[in-house]
Amino acid sequence: MGNATEWFDYGIYAYGVTYISAALFPGETEQATLFALATFAISFLVRPLGGLFWGPLGDRYGRKSVLAMTILLMSGATVCVGLIPSYQSIGFWAPLLLVLLRMIQGFSTGGEYGGAATFMAEYAPDDKRGFCGSFLEFGTLAGFSLGALLMLGFSLLLGEAAMHDWGWRIPFLIAGPMGLVGMYLRSRMEDTPIFREIEAQDQREPAASVEIRHLLTRYWRPLLEMSGLVVALNVVNYTLLSYMPTYLQRRISLTADQALIVPIIGMLFMMVLVPFAGALSDRVGRKPLWWFSLTGLFVMVVPLYMLMSTGMVGATVGFALLGLLYVPQLATISATFPAMFPTHVRFAGFAIAYNVSTSLFGGTAPAFNSWLIGVTGDELVPAYVMMAACAVGAVALRFTPETAGLSLRGVSLPRSGEIPPFSA
Repeated sequence: MGNATEWFDYGIYAYGVTYISAALFPGETEQATLFALATFAISFLVRPLGGLFWGPLGDRYGRKSVLAMTILLMSGATVCVGLIPSYQSIGFWAPLLLVLLRMIQGFSTGGEYGGAATFMAEYAPDDKRGFCGSFLEFGTLAGFSLGALLMLGFSLLLGEAAMHDWGWRIPFLIAGPMGLVGMYLRSRMEDTPIFREIEAQDQREPAASVEIRHLLTRYWRPLLEMSGLVVALNVVNYTLLSYMPTYLQRRISLTADQALIVPIIGMLFMMVLVPFAGALSDRVGRKPLWWFSLTGLFVMVVPLYMLMSTGMVGATVGFALLGLLYVPQLATISATFPAMFPTHVRFAGFAIAYNVSTSLFGGTAPAFNSWLIGVTGDELVPAYVMMAACAVGAVALRFTPETAGLSLRGVSLPRSGEIPPFSA
């Protein structure tokens, strides 16, 4: 529920970027859209600061208290986006307020995702961590899909004129009650048994500064390994899920409604597959699924982008196949990444590595793709960028240990080169 609320915001922003750019930014449509995509990227530039702040707090005071705070910040800022007056009413204060709120969202997200994945991984049985953790990504896709469905539903119900005038604001306001429900649920949960164990043994890091120093000196290798994997993961993620509606509408000339329908169909398809991919990773390991995904995307992304350019049917089939190739990465995040660090630095290690890499390469992907297409005139630029990201991920995966089935307890690295026997 909490993760769905976080990604609901990214969904409604990504799928409502045409309306947001027209309402809150000056200039022609193309220029305003680029400004709106750049503002989307700004929240990611703040995420490392959030990781540095929330990560050590989560390792010292517990996962659940941080998660309750981050969801409240996230949903509150999302509601406020829906209340910003238009550019015509308050001029440059409109985009400035949007930038400020996106920074607050980025700061809160810096602790949200790493904390949620850590929480799921530490509660799951060792031999079912992939299956249990996959439901976090089910929440990701559910939030994205709900945001897209609301934008599409209000667009069909109200029409383009009303959507541009005021209709785009309604989905942002819905984030308020979603955030309150999520905060209530999180505040009622116990912290993870693994964290409570090291808390009882007083094995936590004494201070944030000490923990960060230990991460950089003792755990620099998993920091680099995760950063490389996240380059592939999130360039694909934000190109596929966030930038695709803009790409389909601006570059392939689908209508606004068609550009929303295509990702909705694809994401619902991915939601069905995610738990099965997570369960499969418990049997065969995380790395074989990642190799399949990275190799498949590298080989097939250009042909599938060419298929999407043929029209509505081609776009739907092409997006669904790209989603099929991406699911093995997406489904195993919550099982793979937390296992790369020991308990006493897990939250901070995950949050810092994930958010630094995401801020540099993931959240900037939509704006970078849009800018590069404008410079080169080549509509296949997003495919080439995705191929480069998969190559980086493959290098990192080569050095990443397999951790399927290993215990996450204690303050030592859960490393092994072999898949342990699977227990049903």
